[in-house]
Amino acid sequence: MTQATISLRNTLWLTAALAMVAAPHAERLPWWVVMLAAMLVLWRVYIGRTRLELPRKWLIMMIVAGATAGIYLNYRTIFGRDAGVALLIVMLALKLLETRSQRDGMLLTFLGYFLVITNFLYSQTIATALYMVVCVWIITAAMIGLNYTPPPRGYRNQLSTAGLLLAQSAPLMLVLFLFFPRVTGPLWGLPHDAYSGVTGLSDTMSPGSLSNLSLSDAVAFRVEFKSAVPQPKFLYWRGPVMWDFDGRTWTIPRYYDNVWMTPRYGELRLDATSPPVEYAVTVEPHNQRWLFALDLPGLVPPRAMATTDFQLRSAAPVNNRMRYDMKSFLNYSIGLEESRPALQRALQLPPGFNPRTTAFAKALRQKFADDQALMREVLSMFRNQKFFYTLSPPLLGEHSVDQFLFDTKSGFCEHYASAFAVLMRAAGIPARIVTGYQGGEINPVGNYMIVRQADAHAWTEVWFRGEGWIRVDPTAAVSPLRVESGIAAAVPSTDSLPAAMRGGYAWLRQMRLTWDSLANSWNQWVLGYNPERQRQLLSRVGIDDATWRTLAVILIVATGLIVLVLSLFMLRRLRTVVRDPVKRAYLRFCRKLERKGLPRDPAEGPSDYAARLAHLRPDLAPAVAAITRLYIALRYGAGPGPTAIQQLEQQVRHFSA
Repeated sequence: MTQATISLRNTLWLTAALAMVAAPHAERLPWWVVMLAAMLVLWRVYIGRTRLELPRKWLIMMIVAGATAGIYLNYRTIFGRDAGVALLIVMLALKLLETRSQRDGMLLTFLGYFLVITNFLYSQTIATALYMVVCVWIITAAMIGLNYTPPPRGYRNQLSTAGLLLAQSAPLMLVLFLFFPRVTGPLWGLPHDAYSGVTGLSDTMSPGSLSNLSLSDAVAFRVEFKSAVPQPKFLYWRGPVMWDFDGRTWTIPRYYDNVWMTPRYGELRLDATSPPVEYAVTVEPHNQRWLFALDLPGLVPPRAMATTDFQLRSAAPVNNRMRYDMKSFLNYSIGLEESRPALQRALQLPPGFNPRTTAFAKALRQKFADDQALMREVLSMFRNQKFFYTLSPPLLGEHSVDQFLFDTKSGFCEHYASAFAVLMRAAGIPARIVTGYQGGEINPVGNYMIVRQADAHAWTEVWFRGEGWIRVDPTAAVSPLRVESGIAAAVPSTDSLPAAMRGGYAWLRQMRLTWDSLANSWNQWVLGYNPERQRQLLSRVGIDDATWRTLAVILIVATGLIVLVLSLFMLRRLRTVVRDPVKRAYLRFCRKLERKGLPRDPAEGPSDYAARLAHLRPDLAPAVAAITRLYIALRYGAGPGPTAIQQLEQQVRHFSA
């Protein structure tokens, strides 16, 4: 049995649907892939309009081989997310080029649905989801056109039918989303290249690393406090702790041994002098293992650990949005009995680097025997001399600390933290660098705090006998506004900062916060709908111990009820819908007159009704007579033609009583 040939109209529908769903990939694909796909699509449209023959198989196979080779040379693989999407786009365009029959068109629609999924490999935001819903709507409309012979009249009829189908499927989709057994982690695994564009804190710190990060307004994490929000001076979000210095770059330890970096789990031991602050953190994916907590964390999240220096580290890289409850103490003492290997490591400096800084620290040691007095002298130097806090410091050479302290005196937080730690170590005081974030923006719409990449910060911890490790932020000595009011208040107005950090117009800020609140709700209840949240939902409706069998029964019952309700609705609609377009148009004409107090009697024929209307409303007589004559001719005459039916519908549409 031969397949029906696909029409130009259906070809254009398929082309539009596939172009819409592939459009977001255009900015990610190599330019030649975009150009090749566009040329293949335009070729197919030209063939459809001119009724030329489709290209031969050998030509298509040559294009397939060339495109595959090009993708391999571009990505060095044909597997993975990016290479796979590029190959899929080319193959879809080639399939459209060779589409002949209705079967080919249906195959393209199914591939279009699959292409929708690939967009979520790059973005899972509300905007992406809404756009993909529109794409599914257009693809469904194209599929409806393929299954009608002749196709529905007008694009509106096709789109409305597709919208009705999607609306009918929405309850079933909601039931499957809520009650289908959830699995831990994402629905599918992503290849390594899926996170190639993720930025955030690094495991190293050198001059310029954090100042570059401060140019990004991307969200690092969000925090929901269960009580009052701490004061800004306490909003230090602890991240990687760096011990090793090579003269320019600080790094975290590459290993954890049982001598001085023993991992810890569960409750963390520390001497707290204030009640805990409880909150929940939702971390955005950053492809690293560290987690963030208010300084100082007293709890280790599930599937994570804490090192002796109170770094929180996930068991696996954070490649998906992660939420965890946390407890922190704002006033504490740690490291009162710090191990000798740790203190020795916190004093190490590379030989031959920053000689002026080393000499200056030794001079301070000769002047101040007391460690804390020496520290206060260094902070006073930062505070009183002409040091400048800026996002655009001069470039530094081999002896970066020397140049910063004695020449440029302009830097960002990493410059001050690094110089302070080197001075302390050179003076015989153990010191280490802590990187993380400082501050955050309260979103009153969703009642939570937003911490952005632009809030990235570095500070130091120094060790004193009898007091342990204490936090010292040399940046606060140079620019107190950085801690009290945030980075936007601290840096000059000439420095580049993201618009989200500068503030600006109040109405624009309100719109931005409202959108972020919607995005956060989307993240928590849609993207973050994990087994734990599913159990919480089921417990609210009285199902405390939901096994997969229980969920299967719920799904079967709910699906059956939905199908039953929709079936009854469709049966009722089939009874009331008038299929004859001629009769449907005349009944619309009668309803217009009925609304004006001129109803037609049930036993009154069209001619008698028109005669009575002419007597009651002579002004309507010509229009009523024209509609009635055309209706009788179409209803009781020879087979109605499409032109005459359209004429009747147009006259009824323009008729006004």
